[in-house]
Amino acid sequence: MQFYPWLGMIISFFNLLFTCSSSQSQQQIDYLLNNNTSQAVSEATLFIVSAPSGAGKTSLVKALQEVIENITVSVSHTTRKPRPGEVDGSDYHFVSVEEFKRIQASQGFLESAQVFDRYYGTARATVEESLAQGIDVILEIDWQGAQQVREQFQDSVSIFILPPSLEILEQRLRQRAQDNEETIARRMQDALSEISHHTEYDFLILNDEFDDTLESFKSIILSSRQTNRRQIILHRQIINNLLAGKQ
Repeated sequence: MQFYPWLGMIISFFNLLFTCSSSQSQQQIDYLLNNNTSQAVSEATLFIVSAPSGAGKTSLVKALQEVIENITVSVSHTTRKPRPGEVDGSDYHFVSVEEFKRIQASQGFLESAQVFDRYYGTARATVEESLAQGIDVILEIDWQGAQQVREQFQDSVSIFILPPSLEILEQRLRQRAQDNEETIARRMQDALSEISHHTEYDFLILNDEFDDTLESFKSIILSSRQTNRRQIILHRQIINNLLAGKQ
């Protein structure tokens, strides 16, 4: 009988410990859900994908969409002319320099950059709308745009795709037969600048064998969907019930 008081104290101690732990967990959940940043209240993730021209970025993104659901690619605005086979509104939104600068002046772009003598930009409204609907969004942008987006979306996930070598990169540029010699030379020069920023990204993928690269790309997207932040938002009611001790 003399041990019963000690047993009561032990039970009281663990009850207090559980209550404090539950309270702290609830506070963390409340902070995440009530945070005013748009990315904190969204169940979706913004993915940034960058690579030097010819590294296979666009091909990988298109293949990814065929094997993963609930993900979309933001269609950028550009002032360059359409290439053969490109469709306005699907590949790019092709606009004049005047129209581009009008959108830019009205803060309509999430990010924008000048590449060679052309302008590129990502429409803010369409990205935010998709994220609000719980749809993951991929941005195919260069390192300049990536820096701008990270400042606004701290929870974005960035991926950089590397070519196996500069020689293979040049071969790929020539094989697609879209550029003249001068443009290819400029793209190769820009590739060195683009690659120098690879350390700024969360993930690095070497695009040597396409199928293997696609699997790596896919694994990054799927694992990012299981982060604590995203799962707390997605399952907030279940977590609240568990912490409250509900059956």
